[in-house]
Amino acid sequence: MAHMLEATGTTRTSARQAPPVWLVVALACAGQFLVVLDISVVNVALPSLRTGLGLDERGLQWVVNAYAIAFAGFMLLGGRAGDLYGRKRMFLVGLALFTLASLAGGLAQEGWQLLLARAAQGLGAAVLAPSTLTIVTSTVPEGAARARAIATWTAVGAGGGAAGGFVGGVLVDALSWRWVLLINVPVGALVLAGAARWLAEGRAGDGRRLDLPGALLVTAGLGTLAFGISQTEAEGWTAAATLVPLCAGLALVALFLAVEARAKAPLMPLGLLRLRSVASANAAMFLSGAAMFCMWFFMTLYAQNVLGYTPLEAGLALVPSSLAVVLGSKIAPRLMRTAGARAVAVLGTLVAVAGFGWQSAMTADGTYLTTIMFPGILMMLGAGLAGTPLASLATSGAAPEEAGLVSGLVNTSRTMGGSLGLAVMSTIAAARTEGARTPQALTEGYALAFRTGAVVLAVGVVLMWVWLPRRTPGTH
Repeated sequence: MAHMLEATGTTRTSARQAPPVWLVVALACAGQFLVVLDISVVNVALPSLRTGLGLDERGLQWVVNAYAIAFAGFMLLGGRAGDLYGRKRMFLVGLALFTLASLAGGLAQEGWQLLLARAAQGLGAAVLAPSTLTIVTSTVPEGAARARAIATWTAVGAGGGAAGGFVGGVLVDALSWRWVLLINVPVGALVLAGAARWLAEGRAGDGRRLDLPGALLVTAGLGTLAFGISQTEAEGWTAAATLVPLCAGLALVALFLAVEARAKAPLMPLGLLRLRSVASANAAMFLSGAAMFCMWFFMTLYAQNVLGYTPLEAGLALVPSSLAVVLGSKIAPRLMRTAGARAVAVLGTLVAVAGFGWQSAMTADGTYLTTIMFPGILMMLGAGLAGTPLASLATSGAAPEEAGLVSGLVNTSRTMGGSLGLAVMSTIAAARTEGARTPQALTEGYALAFRTGAVVLAVGVVLMWVWLPRRTPGTH
């Protein structure tokens, strides 16, 4: 059936004029928006899920983690599958699975049904996400136009994470928790129809088979590592329930690297990591994700648990931050033409450091302008400025047949950084509060998390300045 889809798509594309570049970019960005949105959109629905499906605290934690673990664990496999079997095909397969899983989750009657649907959503997202960036970079020629396209992709992805709390709050307040998932069905079907009609099939692989041993090892390794990270919030860092999966995950990743070094057709050619642009940008993306992903989580908790905002009010409070990340992403390509990608990434991260530092001065009786809006704008303006040049550097210099894999690495670095960062920051905040739930104690915990985030980003600034290439490969 996949061959029929590819043949049909090729025939239709050749029978008419190629679609406008903006339409292709828009379809790819729509897929990325859905993927990132679902990382955060369920957060505000968790209290309603507790009532609706009778889930306990452990179950609620897995509503979030089932998606994140499947997403991170299968990302490299999804990226390589796009290279070998076709980017359009994997886009359609991933989006179809994601949409069907959303429908199943929205109709779930038992907790286990919802968790299974969330894991299936994560698998669909892992197949879909690498194709979104690869479609953008393969459609737009390298240069200023590609930088603008990547900026749009970055802004849409960041906007999806930012919009999660707002969209979730509106849907839960107006309808029910089920619509946090069901809203993906009509949107996914619309994007699926547009992608089937307008996207052209493309693959850069050489007909090799997928490296199944490598795929199994890296998926098991990243999945087990992500599971260990997810255990830290409930069990702590020194518990056996945390240490065993963390050590097992690291061992599986190490075994994956050993297998890849000897494989004739590896899932991830280790030579990619010798490319300075790929290695340095992904390391910087990991550190940035570790801090930036936490921003939305703790800002939402601060607004609701300390300042007394409703879920909808908390979502509305973060709208200026959402607009700031879009603005930063759109400004970045212009600055990159004059200052270079490295300088813009460093500048953006420094702006974010200033925002995190300001936010760490939050108080239990803070006002909206000084403890949410202005520091939030700085944090997300910096995120937008830094994200575009990092994505551009991470996808430059690699051969066309590795484009999907490199795109998968970008998403994996950001997602795994966010997962690890959230676990670490949550542990730090909880240790500071020592179980107290007073507004003052909670504020001190959240403030410490933001100070830690500022330190992480400061380390990222040094890494970027020292390691990122001065010029994007392929530019003059």
